[in-house]
Amino acid sequence: MLNRRHLRIKVLQVLYAYYQSRDDDYKSLEKTLMHSIERMYDLYIYLFLTFSELKHISTGRMEENKKKIRPSENDLNPNTKFVQNQVIMAIEACQALRKASEQKKVNWIGDEKRELFRKMFLHIRDSEVYNTFMNNGRTGFEEDKEFAIALFKTEIANFPLLYGFFEEENIYWLDDIDLMCNMVIKTIKALSENEALELFTLYKLDDDEREFVKTLLSKTLVMDAENEALIDELTRNWELDRIAKMDVILMKMALTELQVFSNIPSSVTLNEYIEIAKFYSTPKSNGFINGILDKAILRLQKENKMHKIGRGLMK
Repeated sequence: MLNRRHLRIKVLQVLYAYYQSRDDDYKSLEKTLMHSIERMYDLYIYLFLTFSELKHISTGRMEENKKKIRPSENDLNPNTKFVQNQVIMAIEACQALRKASEQKKVNWIGDEKRELFRKMFLHIRDSEVYNTFMNNGRTGFEEDKEFAIALFKTEIANFPLLYGFFEEENIYWLDDIDLMCNMVIKTIKALSENEALELFTLYKLDDDEREFVKTLLSKTLVMDAENEALIDELTRNWELDRIAKMDVILMKMALTELQVFSNIPSSVTLNEYIEIAKFYSTPKSNGFINGILDKAILRLQKENKMHKIGRGLMK
């Protein structure tokens, strides 16, 4: 599920907090980092549970309408296409989702959360994607899947109150939400008719992502002084304290990765940190970082401090 860029961003967030305070020991930093990554799965679960909450709101409204003093024909015989959506029913029946929800205590229980979903459902009920689905006369699993994905993309994932909840719940989740939304969509796309929904795991089986993220954090701290000295030397026309702190941290991470991870091509490392800089630093940072790291790579190669295994990895 996780990709290396997002893991780099997680390390960046922890290092930025550390360099701001410098009052955490390494074990505490590593614990904070791994907890931040683990909590991304909570976000994945929260997003999946939105479907059953909306179904519950819809079912409740249909029952209330039947109890009107003078119910209409539509009240007595409502359109049940939404509540009988096969994808939503598969999500509700997913034992792994239920187990994860219980273990992690991730749920939408509570009056405030119920109000959030009441407002979301009213918004969805007036949306084009919902009304087209309810009235197009088409049925079947693929129709239900197409609707579930469209509803999630256009209405659920972009609902402002949901964003507000996630921002209050975890300061870093707004950085994670795009990735987790993509994982929800991929999970639904992989669902087949009459089969159980299979959730993604946070890490792939037998991967080395945990080791990568721990090593990147620890080695960046260990190599802090030498990396800072190299950056200072390569930016002689700049005083180091005038360079954006985020730029300095990104360059320290990149220099560490170039020297420690022999199986990651230099071009990949360079491109990754330039891309991250576009979103997490100043508008001109990516060009500045690109120039400094180009010089740094030449210096590290000359000093034989970069050891890449495999053809083409030095590029």
